[in-house]
Amino acid sequence: MLFSEEIIAWYHRHKRDLPWRHTSDPYVIWLSEIILQQTRVEQGLPYFQRFIEMFPNVRLLAEADEGTVLRLWEGLGYYSRARNMHQTAKMVMENFEGVFPSRFDQLITLKGIGEYTAAAISSFSANEAKAVVDGNVFRVLARYFGDGTPINSTKGKKIFGQLANELLDSKNPAIHNQALMEFGALQCRPKNPCCEICPLFLGCVARKENKVPLLPVKRKGGKSKNRFFYYFIIREGDKLALRKRGPKDIWENMYEFPMIEHTEALSLDQLKKLPIFVDWFGEKATLTVLSKPPKHLLSHQQIFATFIQVEDIAPNDNKKDLWNYVFTKDLDTLAKPKLIFTFIRDYIICTTNTL
Repeated sequence: MLFSEEIIAWYHRHKRDLPWRHTSDPYVIWLSEIILQQTRVEQGLPYFQRFIEMFPNVRLLAEADEGTVLRLWEGLGYYSRARNMHQTAKMVMENFEGVFPSRFDQLITLKGIGEYTAAAISSFSANEAKAVVDGNVFRVLARYFGDGTPINSTKGKKIFGQLANELLDSKNPAIHNQALMEFGALQCRPKNPCCEICPLFLGCVARKENKVPLLPVKRKGGKSKNRFFYYFIIREGDKLALRKRGPKDIWENMYEFPMIEHTEALSLDQLKKLPIFVDWFGEKATLTVLSKPPKHLLSHQQIFATFIQVEDIAPNDNKKDLWNYVFTKDLDTLAKPKLIFTFIRDYIICTTNTL
């Protein structure tokens, strides 16, 4: 049996029942693809359902304000995906008269849609003969052919892209692509793959050469940058101080607590001597560390965040211009980074409910 036939036969027996597999609507498929980038299906499914419920068509998504889109996205991370998604919806309204395109050459012109996503949407919605190569497909191909070329290198992308196109069932590209992706997700998993019951067992080079745990190979990226964030929890009755992040940095236009960033870890005494701290809170402010969550990993960045309650603050009317005071009950209406969302959920809301 041919490679594609084996994969498709396996897929019909083992595929998961996922909502975006019951439609050929390119808008719905696009939503699922964007949400599932860098995200496991189990985590992304509730977000997909929320977005479809709130924005059942591209027009409603395009007309929404960015804050609403970011708030729905809250907790997924990689917030540029949400911003690009919002911009893409507007582009569809402007350039395609509100009809979400299904052709690869049109999809590739939209913001946030690269070759992989364009191939997936065009294949799944219009059965266009485009090979879809995601992380799961890279893994299956690298192991089956025993190829140790780094999958995140230019050479690797070219090699595996060519392999994927050569193996593609041009008569049934949609089902072939979904089958290969699902096979990588469920059968040829990153860890503990089910090699003993694999339909590709006999032809798999990595299995024959005992290289399954070693493949695929991924070239290490550059050194991560460490950033130390000191968040200040400032209460005013039932309100908390928040500020909106500026442009050209992570979490653009999202809300966080007043924060001082430093290039290295500081003690509370060192923190209190910083001129900006003295300007904000005075020299006699008292600090209580509330939470030190584990480091927050981003692309090429590691965020070390410390949440500190501040009391005995010196009077300073200028602080009203630096941040806003928001009722605790209204915190959920604002878009926040996952780091802030998790702290509010685990500490602010929890402690408020037990008072």
